[in-house]
Parts: sequence; C-alpha cells; structure tokens
Amino acid sequence: MPRLSEVLSALDALWPPERAESWDAVGTVCGDPDDQVDRVLFAVDPVQEIADEAVRLGAQLVVTHHPLYLRGTTTVAAGTFKGRVVHTLIRHGIALHVAHTNADTADPGVSDALAGALDLRVVGPLVPDPTDLLGRRGLGRVCELDHPLPLREFTALAAARLPATAQGVRAAGDPDALVRTVAVSGGSGDGLFGQARAAGVDAFLTADLRHHPVSEAVQQSPLALLDAAHWATEWPWCTQAAAQLDEISDRNGWGLRTHVSRTVTDPWTAHAASTATDHSGAPN
Repeated sequence: MPRLSEVLSALDALWPPERAESWDAVGTVCGDPDDQVDRVLFAVDPVQEIADEAVRLGAQLVVTHHPLYLRGTTTVAAGTFKGRVVHTLIRHGIALHVAHTNADTADPGVSDALAGALDLRVVGPLVPDPTDLLGRRGLGRVCELDHPLPLREFTALAAARLPATAQGVRAAGDPDALVRTVAVSGGSGDGLFGQARAAGVDAFLTADLRHHPVSEAVQQSPLALLDAAHWATEWPWCTQAAAQLDEISDRNGWGLRTHVSRTVTDPWTAHAASTATDHSGAPN
C-alpha cells in the first residue's frame, strides 16, 4: 500500500494547488503523511454524513470538492459541526484532501465531467486559462449536442442525467427554442453570463442562479439559462476523479480501492410545484 504522502502527491499533480483561486482553501485538511492508504472515498461535501460513510467503508482518505474551512477558523472543537467532522476523521485515521477551484479549471475538470454526464461533446473551455498553451484548461466548457433539442427537452434530459435532487432543473428562455450548443459550468455560474453570450452558445447550464441576474440576462439576449442543483452539477466529477486515481494506482501497482459516495448532500430536501394559475394565488 502507498503512504498517504504518495497519494497526495499524485492528487496534487492532477489538480495543482497553485492553480486554485487566491480565496480558495484547497489541499490536505488532516492526515498523517506516513499512514498507509488502500481505500479512498470521493464526495462533493465534507459533511458529517460523508465522514461517517468513510468510517463504515474503512477508508483512510476522503477527497472532496468543497473545502471544509473555506473562510478559516479559530477552532476545531467537536462541539461545532465542522470540528466534529475533523474529530471523526482523525479518531479513525482518515485523511481529508480538497480539490476545489484547482479541479474546476483542470483538464479534465469538473465541467468536463458535467458535460460527459449529459453526453455533450466538449469543444473547449468557456474561460480559457491564459497559462495553458494547449488551450484545454479553464473554467467551464463550451459543448455541442449530437442532435439539436428544444429547450424543454434538453432541460428534461439534464434532469434525467444528473443525480436526482429536490430542485431538479429549471430553465429560463423560450421552451421551444432549439439548443445546438451549450456552455456548462459546474457549481455557481451566474458570473459567467457574459462569457456564455460571447461564446455564441444557445444555452448555459450551471447552478445557483438568482432572480435579478437571470431576469437581466434573458432581457439582453436569447441565451437560455438552465439552473440545476449545485451538488448535482459537481457530483459527476467524483466519478471522473476516482477513475483518474485508479489509473495512477494501476500504473504504480498501488492496489487502491476507490469509492464514490452516493450520499446526497444537497441541502434542499423537498420541492413543491406551483399550482396557482395567476399571481393572486388563486387555486386551479
């Protein structure tokens, strides 16, 4: 079995921490570099449910997309929910490693996995990394559909292909407009409307869309917007990342066993479709 330090070096080669945004908190949160590793669990969120799953699995390493302490902290006391996660992991000899914005812009990255889940053909990055001479790294991806679909059908396709959440997928735009090209960006993407318009795509699929930016965006152009659950747009990366580590493990003869958590950690748990016929709230 490899030591934790060897596995972490491999992960840093896949997603170099220096490529993370300056505000981000990536890398190793806890773990003894001399410990041995044979099971690795991939997940989106470093929450208690994932820590407990790692304990049940007998994993020695958890790799998550979201940071545990994005804004720093002055305590890891077990009386706080994040501190409890740290205590659970350390008590059971489990390391935690985070790949966030450095995984977003990687090649392949979070948006490649999102595009793959929707069977989209990636053309290139939505926001290219100027340091990448090959032009393959960057934030988001510009994609093509094999066959054009009306927006309503593409929205249904996204809802069917992404992990099920209470939110599902909602769309803004003409439901009958044909979608031939799509930009995708896993996670919060309402700051990329301008780039999506500049790319000339028919639709942009991302997460965490807010009323005012969407209202203004649909007034400015015919670009359709699709809003999926944040967790759902990033979960496909876990499978992609596990496969990348599997390849490294096979090449080095490590014999690692990788697992992808199916635990839904999206915070929204219920959704009710509107039934009123007008703004007054009068029932059908």
